[in-house]
Amino acid sequence: MYHKTLKNNAKILAIAPMMDWTDRHCRAFHRALTRHGLLYTEMVTTGAVIHGDRQHLLGFSDIEHPIACQLGGSDPKDMAEAARIVQDFGYDEVNINVGCPSDRVQSGRFGACLMTEPDLVAACVAAMKAAVDIPVTVKCRIGVDDQDPEEALDRMADAVFGAGSDALWVHARKAWLQGLSPKQNRDIPPLDHDRVVRLKQRLPEKFIGLNGGLQTLDQAQPCLDTLDGVMFGRAAYHTPQILGAVDRRLYGTGEPDVSPWEAVRAHLAYLDGQLSGGVRLGHMTRHMLGLFHGRPGARSWRRILTVDAIKPGAGLEVVEQALAAVSPVNAELAAAE
Repeated sequence: MYHKTLKNNAKILAIAPMMDWTDRHCRAFHRALTRHGLLYTEMVTTGAVIHGDRQHLLGFSDIEHPIACQLGGSDPKDMAEAARIVQDFGYDEVNINVGCPSDRVQSGRFGACLMTEPDLVAACVAAMKAAVDIPVTVKCRIGVDDQDPEEALDRMADAVFGAGSDALWVHARKAWLQGLSPKQNRDIPPLDHDRVVRLKQRLPEKFIGLNGGLQTLDQAQPCLDTLDGVMFGRAAYHTPQILGAVDRRLYGTGEPDVSPWEAVRAHLAYLDGQLSGGVRLGHMTRHMLGLFHGRPGARSWRRILTVDAIKPGAGLEVVEQALAAVSPVNAELAAAE
């Protein structure tokens, strides 16, 4: 198992790195729902890590373990230096972004455009492996533009595993660098989960994880019959209550599922500590809006957190008020009507 913190588990569920979403407050909230799922940071560039405000970019709470930091870059020397910084901050893994299709990322020569340069990605892996003791992993697409996904993914996998990569997470879509926006690239290129399965069948001893299109645990569990891990993206963000069953269903902990109400109660201490440190409530609760999706009172929950949490001086009383709107008692009454 490539994660020492998860060495007794054969499979991993991860929550994907998502720009503007998976910041430290989002991750702490997700940790209230699953104790074992692997959390990822937003992508941070090597230049920002090396020269920027590291505490702001990389700081996290101890409760977030196991946690991986995703780096964007393509210079092996810089990637190695940034990886050392990441390790010194206490992260459990450092990951290379070979999947983001945005114009800004392309102009910096990293992200999905690196699918055309597997040897360069391998050089980054090798430099990082020489610099750190934590796992070094890669997250990529199945190809870009007119690439043949059979050839492109095999070349990338062989290159990075040959350089010592501990795992390869594959977003099972092509990225179209010309003609599609980053948002369109998340939906329009068709999913091809079977391509990732074929890669695993060819490389049975390597850790291969699947990202892309997974909406529920029912969808994810069959994938783990063949693959080593599954990664949830937007589903984990928009319907985070699905994470409450992860530890029981995917990690076999034998513990009861975490209900949305229990997750909020468990998260209050974190919110209180951050409020005391000057963080505004709305910066944290924006990640909690979808928690009660599909349940009675969900609209009131979202409205209260959207309107009242951003007011100056807003505190835990706003969360308590929102929670009361979706209390189990209220849900039972609504269901009986």
